[in-house]
Amino acid sequence: MAARSDTNDAPVMHMASVPEAIEWQARHAENGGAPGTARVIRALLPVLDSETAVGRRMTNWQGLTLEDAMPLRIHGGLHNLLVTGEDRRLEEVYAGRLTRQAAVDELVCELVQTYDTRLLPWLDGPPQTNEAGRSASIMAGLLWLAERVPARFEMLELGASAGVNTMMDRYRYDLGGVTVGPAKSPVLIAPEWRGNPPPAVDVEIASIRGCDVAPVDLTDPEAAMRLKSYVWPEMTARMGRIDAAIAMATERAPNVERMSGEDWVERELARPSQTGVTRVLFHSIVWQYLPPEGRERITRAVAQAATRATAGGPLAWLTLETNRRTFAHELRVRYWPGGAEDVLLAQSNPHGVWVDWFGE
Repeated sequence: MAARSDTNDAPVMHMASVPEAIEWQARHAENGGAPGTARVIRALLPVLDSETAVGRRMTNWQGLTLEDAMPLRIHGGLHNLLVTGEDRRLEEVYAGRLTRQAAVDELVCELVQTYDTRLLPWLDGPPQTNEAGRSASIMAGLLWLAERVPARFEMLELGASAGVNTMMDRYRYDLGGVTVGPAKSPVLIAPEWRGNPPPAVDVEIASIRGCDVAPVDLTDPEAAMRLKSYVWPEMTARMGRIDAAIAMATERAPNVERMSGEDWVERELARPSQTGVTRVLFHSIVWQYLPPEGRERITRAVAQAATRATAGGPLAWLTLETNRRTFAHELRVRYWPGGAEDVLLAQSNPHGVWVDWFGE
């Protein structure tokens, strides 16, 4: 079955100019059902010509504008004005009551002018877009793996951010009619499923932990508010999942260690594996934010660990990442021994709204 993508017009990531990246991100929000967010992002175009620190830094962006998700960084700051109650004027845009682009342009330029100093630090780091909906693809990948390796999994999440997906063992899933997870979970993740369902098999997550260079503490109200600022406000289901994850973290915090990804992966994969347990390194929409040397070290660490994998203690690498050529979000897996080939299992909406399943 051929892979499909609704992002065929995406510019090559390293070639996109700042205006191209802003326009592409705006169209991406429109296609994702967030027209108000699209208008606010598109209103960043006139900000480039403004006499503001935010405008100058965006215009002279040092990096890969799309890969760095620069438009989403500053949009998070603008949305934060609303979610914190600092300035509620964007509510009219997100609610669809202010739709004329010229008026939105004027409002966003005025907000940037007024809150220039407050907004500027939002450009310092990538969006913390931890989204529980992405774990639907990861869980489907585990179901696929369970027919090939021991179905008891040790899960290691790279770039876990707030640990929302490091709590995936606490969620309930409906994956094309295949249900898995605790029946009484307060979180049900049921994406629109395209294609055949994944295998209906039993899986057990024996342990799950993660790392992040700057983890977000969901039990800290200010940090939780920052995380919510990166959620597109039209996505009410996502907001509900974030609120549920915050409540679950208050009861039992996810296990996320503050550490660079490459150091953590090297350390974790060097540990002896347990017999009858499949060790799974997984990550979602993280790879693009890692420096090239970090990616190389992680790839080497996986290759070295793969040589030590056995039938009784396998290793798998399960990723939901952006194809840097097509900008499609692809679920891919490799496992050792016996399955070193990179397998495309699915394409997914970046927020878990739908999954297009290609796996057998």
